Amino acid sequence: MKKSIIFSIALSLGAFSCNTDEFLTVTPETALSSATFFKTESDFIQAVNAAYVPLRTIHNITSHLLTEQHSDNARYVRNVLFGATENQSNLADFNVPTANGVTTNGNVLTAYRQNFLMIARANQVLALIDASTIPDATKKNVKGQALFLRALGYLDLARYFNRAPLQLTPVGNRSEAAAALATGDQLYAQIIKDATDAVGLLPAKSAQEAGRATSGSARALLANVYMIQKKWTDAETQLRAIVSSNEYSLMPNYADAFSTSTGNKNTKESVFEVQYLEGSAGLNGNFLYNMVPYPIAANELVTITGTSNAQPLSGEGNNIPTPDLIEAYEASDKRKEATIGMITLSGALHADKTFPYIKKYARPHALHNNHGMNWPIYRYSEVLLFLAEALIEQNKLADATPFLNQVRTRAGLANTTATTQAALRDAVYQERRVELAFESKRLFDLVRTGRLETVIKAYGDRVKANKARYYFPVEGFVPADAFTIITPYYGLPAAEADLSPNF
Repeated sequence: MKKSIIFSIALSLGAFSCNTDEFLTVTPETALSSATFFKTESDFIQAVNAAYVPLRTIHNITSHLLTEQHSDNARYVRNVLFGATENQSNLADFNVPTANGVTTNGNVLTAYRQNFLMIARANQVLALIDASTIPDATKKNVKGQALFLRALGYLDLARYFNRAPLQLTPVGNRSEAAAALATGDQLYAQIIKDATDAVGLLPAKSAQEAGRATSGSARALLANVYMIQKKWTDAETQLRAIVSSNEYSLMPNYADAFSTSTGNKNTKESVFEVQYLEGSAGLNGNFLYNMVPYPIAANELVTITGTSNAQPLSGEGNNIPTPDLIEAYEASDKRKEATIGMITLSGALHADKTFPYIKKYARPHALHNNHGMNWPIYRYSEVLLFLAEALIEQNKLADATPFLNQVRTRAGLANTTATTQAALRDAVYQERRVELAFESKRLFDLVRTGRLETVIKAYGDRVKANKARYYFPVEGFVPADAFTIITPYYGLPAAEADLSPNF
Protein backbone atom coordinates (compact mmCIF):
# COMPACT_ATOMS: atom_id res chain seq x y z
CA MET A 1 0.00 0.00 0.00
CA LYS A 2 1.67 3.21 -1.09
CA LYS A 3 1.66 6.28 1.08
CA SER A 4 -0.75 8.05 -1.25
CA ILE A 5 -3.10 5.09 -1.01
CA ILE A 6 -2.82 5.04 2.76
CA PHE A 7 -4.04 8.58 3.06
CA SER A 8 -6.71 8.29 0.38
CA ILE A 9 -8.15 5.31 2.22
CA ALA A 10 -8.81 7.70 5.07
CA LEU A 11 -11.21 9.58 2.80
CA SER A 12 -13.50 6.63 2.20
CA LEU A 13 -16.09 5.13 4.48
CA GLY A 14 -14.21 1.86 4.32
CA ALA A 15 -11.59 3.44 6.54
CA PHE A 16 -14.16 4.11 9.23
CA SER A 17 -17.10 1.72 9.01
CA CYS A 18 -17.44 -0.42 12.13
CA ASN A 19 -20.25 -1.96 14.08
CA THR A 20 -20.88 0.04 17.26
CA ASP A 21 -21.48 -3.11 19.28
CA GLU A 22 -18.02 -4.46 18.44
CA PHE A 23 -15.77 -1.50 17.79
CA LEU A 24 -13.25 -3.44 15.74
CA THR A 25 -15.75 -4.88 13.26
CA VAL A 26 -15.08 -3.71 9.71
CA THR A 27 -17.96 -3.59 7.23
CA PRO A 28 -17.64 -3.50 3.42
CA GLU A 29 -16.38 -0.39 1.68
CA THR A 30 -18.84 2.02 0.11
CA ALA A 31 -18.50 5.02 -2.16
CA LEU A 32 -19.56 7.52 0.51
CA SER A 33 -17.16 10.45 1.02
CA SER A 34 -16.13 12.05 4.28
CA ALA A 35 -18.35 15.03 3.47
CA THR A 36 -21.48 12.88 3.26
CA PHE A 37 -20.58 10.34 5.91
CA PHE A 38 -19.61 12.45 8.94
CA LYS A 39 -23.02 13.61 10.10
CA THR A 40 -24.31 11.65 13.06
CA GLU A 41 -23.04 10.55 16.44
CA SER A 42 -22.88 6.99 15.11
CA ASP A 43 -20.76 8.12 12.15
CA PHE A 44 -18.09 9.56 14.39
CA ILE A 45 -18.12 6.57 16.72
CA GLN A 46 -17.67 4.26 13.75
CA ALA A 47 -14.88 6.46 12.43
CA VAL A 48 -12.82 6.41 15.60
CA ASN A 49 -13.48 2.69 15.95
CA ALA A 50 -11.71 2.13 12.65
CA ALA A 51 -8.68 4.09 13.81
CA TYR A 52 -7.97 1.28 16.28
CA VAL A 53 -7.91 -1.38 13.57
CA PRO A 54 -4.25 -1.04 12.43
CA LEU A 55 -3.17 -1.95 15.96
CA ARG A 56 -4.25 -5.52 15.23
CA THR A 57 -1.88 -5.80 12.28
CA ILE A 58 0.95 -4.06 14.12
CA HIS A 59 0.84 -6.51 17.02
CA ASN A 60 -0.06 -9.59 15.01
CA ILE A 61 2.89 -9.16 12.69
CA THR A 62 5.62 -6.66 13.51
CA SER A 63 5.94 -5.25 17.01
CA HIS A 64 7.37 -8.34 18.68
CA LEU A 65 9.87 -8.88 15.86
CA LEU A 66 11.07 -5.27 15.84
CA THR A 67 11.39 -4.92 19.61
CA GLU A 68 11.88 -8.34 21.23
CA GLN A 69 13.62 -10.37 18.53
CA HIS A 70 15.70 -7.26 17.85
CA SER A 71 17.09 -7.45 21.38
CA ASP A 72 18.69 -9.95 23.73
CA ASN A 73 15.30 -11.40 24.73
CA ALA A 74 14.50 -13.54 21.69
CA ARG A 75 15.97 -15.29 18.68
CA TYR A 76 14.77 -17.44 15.81
CA VAL A 77 14.83 -21.17 15.10
CA ARG A 78 15.34 -21.83 11.42
CA ASN A 79 14.69 -24.90 9.35
CA VAL A 80 17.64 -24.51 6.97
CA LEU A 81 15.85 -26.58 4.34
CA PHE A 82 13.16 -23.91 4.07
CA GLY A 83 15.30 -21.13 2.60
CA ALA A 84 16.03 -17.54 3.50
CA THR A 85 13.73 -15.53 5.76
CA GLU A 86 15.98 -12.55 6.23
CA ASN A 87 13.20 -10.10 7.13
CA GLN A 88 13.04 -11.85 10.49
CA SER A 89 16.53 -13.25 10.99
CA ASN A 90 18.38 -10.02 10.25
CA LEU A 91 16.43 -8.38 13.06
CA ALA A 92 17.74 -10.96 15.52
CA ASP A 93 21.23 -10.87 14.04
CA PHE A 94 21.48 -7.05 14.10
CA ASN A 95 22.43 -6.88 10.45
CA VAL A 96 19.35 -5.17 9.03
CA PRO A 97 20.38 -3.96 5.55
CA THR A 98 20.51 -0.16 5.70
CA ALA A 99 21.97 2.34 3.23
CA ASN A 100 21.54 6.11 3.04
CA GLY A 101 19.14 5.99 5.95
CA VAL A 102 16.67 3.51 4.43
CA THR A 103 16.09 -0.23 4.70
CA THR A 104 14.34 -2.89 2.65
CA ASN A 105 13.24 -4.86 5.71
CA GLY A 106 9.57 -5.75 5.20
CA ASN A 107 8.67 -5.69 8.89
CA VAL A 108 9.91 -2.12 9.17
CA LEU A 109 7.74 -1.19 6.19
CA THR A 110 4.64 -2.79 7.70
CA ALA A 111 5.09 -0.98 11.01
CA TYR A 112 5.57 2.35 9.23
CA ARG A 113 2.51 1.99 7.00
CA GLN A 114 0.16 0.66 9.66
CA ASN A 115 1.04 3.44 12.09
CA PHE A 116 0.44 6.02 9.40
CA LEU A 117 -2.86 4.36 8.54
CA MET A 118 -3.91 4.79 12.17
CA ILE A 119 -2.73 8.40 12.13
CA ALA A 120 -4.59 9.12 8.88
CA ARG A 121 -7.84 7.77 10.28
CA ALA A 122 -7.42 9.75 13.49
CA ASN A 123 -6.68 12.90 11.47
CA GLN A 124 -9.92 12.55 9.53
CA VAL A 125 -11.91 12.42 12.76
CA LEU A 126 -10.04 15.35 14.28
CA ALA A 127 -10.51 17.49 11.17
CA LEU A 128 -14.31 17.32 11.35
CA ILE A 129 -15.41 16.64 14.88
CA ASP A 130 -15.19 20.16 16.33
CA ALA A 131 -17.71 21.43 13.77
CA SER A 132 -20.10 18.54 14.35
CA THR A 133 -23.38 18.85 16.22
CA ILE A 134 -23.16 15.53 18.05
CA PRO A 135 -23.65 15.44 21.86
CA ASP A 136 -20.82 17.12 23.75
CA ALA A 137 -19.97 14.05 25.84
CA THR A 138 -19.59 11.91 22.73
CA LYS A 139 -17.61 14.64 20.98
CA LYS A 140 -15.11 14.85 23.84
CA ASN A 141 -14.79 11.08 24.09
CA VAL A 142 -14.30 10.48 20.37
CA LYS A 143 -11.88 13.39 20.02
CA GLY A 144 -9.88 12.15 22.99
CA GLN A 145 -9.63 8.67 21.51
CA ALA A 146 -8.47 10.04 18.15
CA LEU A 147 -5.83 12.19 19.83
CA PHE A 148 -4.62 9.23 21.87
CA LEU A 149 -4.36 6.99 18.81
CA ARG A 150 -2.51 9.64 16.80
CA ALA A 151 -0.10 10.07 19.71
CA LEU A 152 0.34 6.30 19.98
CA GLY A 153 1.11 6.03 16.26
CA TYR A 154 3.66 8.80 16.39
CA LEU A 155 5.22 7.33 19.52
CA ASP A 156 5.94 4.14 17.58
CA LEU A 157 7.36 6.11 14.66
CA ALA A 158 9.53 8.26 16.94
CA ARG A 159 10.91 5.22 18.78
CA TYR A 160 11.54 3.25 15.59
CA PHE A 161 12.93 6.01 13.36
CA ASN A 162 13.45 9.21 15.40
CA ARG A 163 12.04 11.07 12.39
CA ALA A 164 8.94 10.88 10.22
CA PRO A 165 6.55 13.12 8.27
CA LEU A 166 4.37 15.01 10.76
CA GLN A 167 0.86 14.85 9.28
CA LEU A 168 -1.84 16.53 11.38
CA THR A 169 -4.55 17.00 8.76
CA PRO A 170 -6.10 14.67 6.18
CA VAL A 171 -4.00 14.16 3.07
CA GLY A 172 -5.74 14.06 -0.29
CA ASN A 173 -2.92 13.52 -2.76
CA ARG A 174 0.59 12.18 -3.13
CA SER A 175 2.37 15.53 -3.01
CA GLU A 176 0.80 16.34 0.35
CA ALA A 177 1.74 12.92 1.66
CA ALA A 178 5.41 13.49 0.84
CA ALA A 179 5.88 15.91 3.70
CA ALA A 180 9.20 16.99 5.13
CA LEU A 181 10.59 14.82 7.89
CA ALA A 182 10.09 16.06 11.44
CA THR A 183 12.84 15.43 13.94
CA GLY A 184 12.40 13.19 16.96
CA ASP A 185 12.07 16.25 19.19
CA GLN A 186 9.32 17.66 16.97
CA LEU A 187 7.47 14.35 16.99
CA TYR A 188 7.67 14.09 20.78
CA ALA A 189 6.41 17.65 21.18
CA GLN A 190 3.30 16.77 19.16
CA ILE A 191 2.81 13.50 21.03
CA ILE A 192 2.92 15.40 24.33
CA LYS A 193 0.35 17.90 23.06
CA ASP A 194 -2.00 15.21 21.77
CA ALA A 195 -1.70 13.03 24.86
CA THR A 196 -2.15 16.00 27.21
CA ASP A 197 -5.31 17.05 25.36
CA ALA A 198 -6.54 13.45 25.43
CA VAL A 199 -6.14 13.28 29.23
CA GLY A 200 -8.55 16.19 29.59
CA LEU A 201 -11.12 14.76 27.19
CA LEU A 202 -11.23 11.05 27.96
CA PRO A 203 -13.20 9.45 30.80
CA ALA A 204 -11.69 7.23 33.46
CA LYS A 205 -11.57 3.49 32.85
CA SER A 206 -14.64 2.84 35.01
CA ALA A 207 -16.70 5.23 32.86
CA GLN A 208 -15.37 4.13 29.45
CA GLU A 209 -16.43 1.33 27.13
CA ALA A 210 -14.08 -1.63 27.55
CA GLY A 211 -11.18 -1.65 25.13
CA ARG A 212 -11.20 2.05 24.34
CA ALA A 213 -8.60 4.62 25.35
CA THR A 214 -9.10 6.28 28.73
CA SER A 215 -7.59 9.19 30.64
CA GLY A 216 -5.35 6.59 32.32
CA SER A 217 -4.19 5.29 28.94
CA ALA A 218 -3.32 8.81 27.83
CA ARG A 219 -1.44 9.51 31.08
CA ALA A 220 0.58 6.30 30.63
CA LEU A 221 1.52 7.29 27.09
CA LEU A 222 2.42 10.80 28.24
CA ALA A 223 4.54 9.42 31.07
CA ASN A 224 6.25 7.09 28.61
CA VAL A 225 7.38 10.08 26.54
CA TYR A 226 8.60 11.91 29.63
CA MET A 227 10.60 8.82 30.63
CA ILE A 228 12.23 8.80 27.18
CA GLN A 229 13.06 12.50 27.56
CA LYS A 230 14.27 12.01 31.14
CA LYS A 231 11.74 14.53 32.43
CA TRP A 232 11.41 12.67 35.68
CA THR A 233 9.19 15.08 37.60
CA ASP A 234 6.73 15.34 34.71
CA ALA A 235 6.61 11.56 34.45
CA GLU A 236 6.09 11.26 38.20
CA THR A 237 3.11 13.62 38.05
CA GLN A 238 1.34 11.55 35.40
CA LEU A 239 2.17 8.22 36.99
CA ARG A 240 1.04 9.28 40.46
CA ALA A 241 -2.25 10.42 38.96
CA ILE A 242 -2.80 6.92 37.57
CA VAL A 243 -1.97 5.33 40.92
CA SER A 244 -4.14 7.71 42.94
CA SER A 245 -7.11 7.27 40.58
CA ASN A 246 -7.83 3.87 42.18
CA GLU A 247 -8.87 2.66 38.73
CA TYR A 248 -6.12 0.04 38.51
CA SER A 249 -4.46 -2.66 40.57
CA LEU A 250 -2.28 -5.72 40.04
CA MET A 251 -3.99 -9.02 39.40
CA PRO A 252 -3.08 -11.35 42.30
CA ASN A 253 -1.80 -13.98 39.87
CA TYR A 254 0.66 -12.78 37.20
CA ALA A 255 -0.68 -15.17 34.55
CA ASP A 256 -4.13 -13.59 34.94
CA ALA A 257 -2.79 -10.24 33.78
CA PHE A 258 -3.09 -11.65 30.24
CA SER A 259 -6.34 -12.50 28.56
CA THR A 260 -7.63 -15.85 27.44
CA SER A 261 -8.93 -16.23 23.92
CA THR A 262 -12.51 -15.52 24.97
CA GLY A 263 -12.32 -13.78 28.33
CA ASN A 264 -10.32 -12.12 31.12
CA LYS A 265 -9.92 -9.04 28.92
CA ASN A 266 -9.38 -5.44 30.01
CA THR A 267 -8.86 -6.47 33.62
CA LYS A 268 -8.15 -4.11 36.50
CA GLU A 269 -4.43 -4.36 35.62
CA SER A 270 -4.97 -3.37 32.00
CA VAL A 271 -4.31 0.28 31.21
CA PHE A 272 -4.64 -0.26 27.45
CA GLU A 273 -4.65 -3.39 25.32
CA VAL A 274 -5.32 -4.26 21.68
CA GLN A 275 -8.61 -6.07 21.20
CA TYR A 276 -8.82 -9.35 19.27
CA LEU A 277 -11.83 -11.57 18.71
CA GLU A 278 -11.55 -15.27 17.98
CA GLY A 279 -13.71 -16.46 15.08
CA SER A 280 -14.67 -15.76 11.49
CA ALA A 281 -15.28 -11.99 11.66
CA GLY A 282 -11.70 -11.17 10.67
CA LEU A 283 -10.86 -9.63 14.04
CA ASN A 284 -8.75 -12.52 15.30
CA GLY A 285 -5.15 -12.62 16.34
CA ASN A 286 -2.48 -15.06 15.22
CA PHE A 287 0.61 -13.65 16.91
CA LEU A 288 0.97 -16.80 19.03
CA TYR A 289 1.77 -18.76 15.85
CA ASN A 290 4.68 -16.40 15.18
CA MET A 291 6.11 -17.19 18.61
CA VAL A 292 6.73 -20.93 18.53
CA PRO A 293 9.84 -22.81 17.37
CA TYR A 294 9.68 -24.50 13.95
CA PRO A 295 9.41 -27.03 12.44
CA ILE A 296 6.62 -28.19 14.71
CA ALA A 297 4.30 -31.13 14.08
CA ALA A 298 0.54 -30.90 14.58
CA ASN A 299 0.59 -33.17 17.64
CA GLU A 300 3.29 -30.95 19.17
CA LEU A 301 1.60 -27.64 18.35
CA VAL A 302 -1.70 -28.73 19.86
CA THR A 303 -0.06 -28.98 23.27
CA ILE A 304 0.44 -25.20 23.09
CA THR A 305 -2.73 -24.12 21.31
CA GLY A 306 -5.34 -26.73 22.24
CA THR A 307 -6.99 -26.33 18.83
CA SER A 308 -9.25 -28.89 17.21
CA ASN A 309 -7.46 -28.71 13.84
CA ALA A 310 -3.78 -28.15 14.59
CA GLN A 311 -1.59 -27.98 11.49
CA PRO A 312 2.17 -28.58 11.19
CA LEU A 313 4.34 -25.48 10.75
CA SER A 314 7.69 -25.36 8.97
CA GLY A 315 10.18 -22.67 8.05
CA GLU A 316 11.37 -20.28 10.70
CA GLY A 317 10.03 -19.91 14.22
CA ASN A 318 10.52 -16.45 15.70
CA ASN A 319 10.64 -14.81 19.11
CA ILE A 320 12.14 -17.82 20.85
CA PRO A 321 13.27 -16.90 24.40
CA THR A 322 17.04 -16.62 24.73
CA PRO A 323 19.00 -18.46 27.41
CA ASP A 324 19.99 -15.00 28.67
CA LEU A 325 16.39 -14.06 29.42
CA ILE A 326 15.58 -17.45 30.95
CA GLU A 327 18.53 -17.08 33.30
CA ALA A 328 17.50 -13.53 34.23
CA TYR A 329 14.65 -14.81 36.41
CA GLU A 330 15.38 -15.30 40.10
CA ALA A 331 14.96 -18.85 41.36
CA SER A 332 11.57 -18.34 43.04
CA ASP A 333 10.11 -15.94 40.46
CA LYS A 334 6.59 -17.12 39.61
CA ARG A 335 6.68 -15.15 36.36
CA LYS A 336 9.14 -17.54 34.75
CA GLU A 337 6.67 -20.44 34.76
CA ALA A 338 3.90 -18.16 33.49
CA THR A 339 6.04 -16.63 30.74
CA ILE A 340 8.18 -19.44 29.30
CA GLY A 341 7.36 -23.05 28.48
CA MET A 342 9.42 -25.85 26.96
CA ILE A 343 8.60 -28.15 24.06
CA THR A 344 10.43 -30.98 22.29
CA LEU A 345 10.24 -30.97 18.49
CA SER A 346 10.76 -34.32 16.80
CA GLY A 347 11.67 -32.74 13.44
CA ALA A 348 14.12 -30.14 14.69
CA LEU A 349 17.47 -30.01 12.91
CA HIS A 350 19.32 -29.55 16.18
CA ALA A 351 21.16 -31.93 18.49
CA ASP A 352 19.03 -30.61 21.35
CA LYS A 353 15.45 -30.81 20.14
CA THR A 354 13.93 -29.12 23.21
CA PHE A 355 13.18 -25.41 22.90
CA PRO A 356 11.59 -22.68 25.00
CA TYR A 357 8.52 -20.84 23.79
CA ILE A 358 6.49 -17.84 24.96
CA LYS A 359 3.86 -19.23 27.28
CA LYS A 360 2.21 -16.03 28.57
CA TYR A 361 0.03 -15.77 25.45
CA ALA A 362 -0.51 -19.52 24.98
CA ARG A 363 -4.19 -19.91 25.75
CA PRO A 364 -6.49 -22.63 24.36
CA HIS A 365 -8.61 -21.63 21.38
CA ALA A 366 -10.79 -23.39 18.85
CA LEU A 367 -9.17 -23.12 15.41
CA HIS A 368 -5.66 -23.16 14.04
CA ASN A 369 -4.11 -19.70 13.48
CA ASN A 370 -7.16 -17.92 14.88
CA HIS A 371 -7.27 -16.74 18.48
CA GLY A 372 -8.67 -13.91 20.57
CA MET A 373 -5.99 -13.16 23.15
CA ASN A 374 -5.55 -9.41 23.57
CA TRP A 375 -2.16 -7.71 23.30
CA PRO A 376 -1.06 -5.56 26.27
CA ILE A 377 0.20 -2.05 25.47
CA TYR A 378 0.30 -0.66 29.02
CA ARG A 379 -0.25 -2.61 32.24
CA TYR A 380 -0.44 -1.25 35.76
CA SER A 381 2.75 -3.09 36.68
CA GLU A 382 4.59 -0.96 34.12
CA VAL A 383 3.09 2.16 35.66
CA LEU A 384 4.53 1.11 39.03
CA LEU A 385 7.94 0.36 37.54
CA PHE A 386 8.00 3.62 35.58
CA LEU A 387 7.11 5.48 38.77
CA ALA A 388 9.83 3.71 40.74
CA GLU A 389 12.36 4.58 38.04
CA ALA A 390 11.29 8.23 37.87
CA LEU A 391 11.67 8.53 41.64
CA ILE A 392 15.04 6.77 41.65
CA GLU A 393 16.35 9.19 39.03
CA GLN A 394 15.31 12.04 41.34
CA ASN A 395 17.13 10.27 44.20
CA LYS A 396 13.83 9.74 46.06
CA LEU A 397 14.93 6.25 46.95
CA ALA A 398 12.67 5.62 49.95
CA ASP A 399 9.65 6.67 47.90
CA ALA A 400 10.64 4.46 44.99
CA THR A 401 11.17 1.09 46.65
CA PRO A 402 7.53 0.41 47.65
CA PHE A 403 6.43 0.64 44.00
CA LEU A 404 9.21 -1.69 42.91
CA ASN A 405 8.38 -4.09 45.73
CA GLN A 406 4.68 -4.25 44.79
CA VAL A 407 5.70 -5.85 41.51
CA ARG A 408 8.21 -8.17 43.18
CA THR A 409 5.72 -9.28 45.83
CA ARG A 410 3.19 -10.34 43.20
CA ALA A 411 5.98 -12.38 41.58
CA GLY A 412 6.62 -14.23 44.84
CA LEU A 413 9.91 -12.45 45.52
CA ALA A 414 11.27 -10.76 48.61
CA ASN A 415 11.67 -7.00 48.75
CA THR A 416 14.65 -5.63 46.87
CA THR A 417 17.91 -5.47 48.77
CA ALA A 418 19.17 -2.56 46.66
CA THR A 419 19.70 0.66 48.60
CA THR A 420 21.87 2.97 46.48
CA GLN A 421 20.64 4.91 43.48
CA ALA A 422 22.81 2.89 41.08
CA ALA A 423 21.72 -0.44 42.55
CA LEU A 424 18.04 0.51 42.53
CA ARG A 425 18.33 1.71 38.95
CA ASP A 426 19.71 -1.68 37.95
CA ALA A 427 16.99 -3.40 39.99
CA VAL A 428 14.27 -1.58 38.06
CA TYR A 429 15.91 -2.39 34.73
CA GLN A 430 16.04 -6.06 35.73
CA GLU A 431 12.44 -6.02 36.92
CA ARG A 432 11.21 -4.46 33.69
CA ARG A 433 12.97 -7.14 31.68
CA VAL A 434 11.28 -10.09 33.38
CA GLU A 435 7.94 -8.44 34.18
CA LEU A 436 7.40 -7.09 30.65
CA ALA A 437 9.13 -9.81 28.64
CA PHE A 438 7.63 -10.23 25.15
CA GLU A 439 5.38 -7.17 25.46
CA SER A 440 7.39 -5.18 22.88
CA LYS A 441 9.36 -3.21 25.47
CA ARG A 442 12.93 -4.53 25.52
CA LEU A 443 14.49 -2.68 22.57
CA PHE A 444 12.91 0.60 23.61
CA ASP A 445 14.17 0.17 27.18
CA LEU A 446 17.73 -0.48 26.01
CA VAL A 447 17.64 2.59 23.76
CA ARG A 448 16.10 5.06 26.21
CA THR A 449 18.47 4.02 29.02
CA GLY A 450 21.57 4.23 26.81
CA ARG A 451 22.48 0.55 27.20
CA LEU A 452 21.80 -0.76 23.69
CA GLU A 453 25.32 -0.96 22.28
CA THR A 454 26.93 -2.35 25.43
CA VAL A 455 24.24 -4.97 26.07
CA ILE A 456 23.86 -6.14 22.48
CA LYS A 457 27.59 -6.27 21.74
CA ALA A 458 28.12 -8.56 24.74
CA TYR A 459 25.08 -10.61 23.77
CA GLY A 460 26.34 -10.92 20.19
CA ASP A 461 29.69 -12.16 21.42
CA ARG A 462 27.92 -14.88 23.41
CA VAL A 463 25.83 -15.93 20.40
CA LYS A 464 28.86 -16.23 18.13
CA ALA A 465 30.87 -18.06 20.76
CA ASN A 466 28.21 -20.73 21.39
CA LYS A 467 26.01 -21.02 18.32
CA ALA A 468 24.22 -24.20 19.33
CA ARG A 469 23.13 -22.65 22.62
CA TYR A 470 21.36 -19.94 20.63
CA TYR A 471 19.43 -22.36 18.41
CA PHE A 472 21.65 -22.54 15.33
CA PRO A 473 21.38 -26.04 13.83
CA VAL A 474 24.93 -26.12 12.44
CA GLU A 475 28.06 -24.62 13.90
CA GLY A 476 28.98 -22.35 11.02
CA PHE A 477 25.53 -20.91 10.38
CA VAL A 478 25.88 -17.49 12.05
CA PRO A 479 26.08 -14.85 9.30
CA ALA A 480 29.50 -13.24 8.99
CA ASP A 481 27.98 -9.78 9.39
CA ALA A 482 25.89 -10.62 12.47
CA PHE A 483 25.86 -7.92 15.16
CA THR A 484 27.49 -5.33 12.95
CA ILE A 485 24.59 -2.83 12.82
CA ILE A 486 23.80 -1.97 16.44
CA THR A 487 21.96 1.33 16.09
CA PRO A 488 19.14 2.83 18.18
CA TYR A 489 16.84 3.45 15.22
CA TYR A 490 15.78 1.69 12.03
CA GLY A 491 16.28 3.14 8.60
CA LEU A 492 13.12 4.46 7.00
CA PRO A 493 11.44 2.00 4.60
CA ALA A 494 12.94 2.05 1.12
CA ALA A 495 9.56 1.54 -0.53
CA GLU A 496 8.37 4.81 1.00
CA ALA A 497 11.56 6.56 -0.01
CA ASP A 498 10.57 5.89 -3.61
CA LEU A 499 7.51 8.10 -3.05
CA SER A 500 9.11 11.00 -1.19
CA PRO A 501 12.02 13.34 -1.97
CA ASN A 502 12.48 13.96 1.74
CA PHE A 503 13.85 10.58 2.80
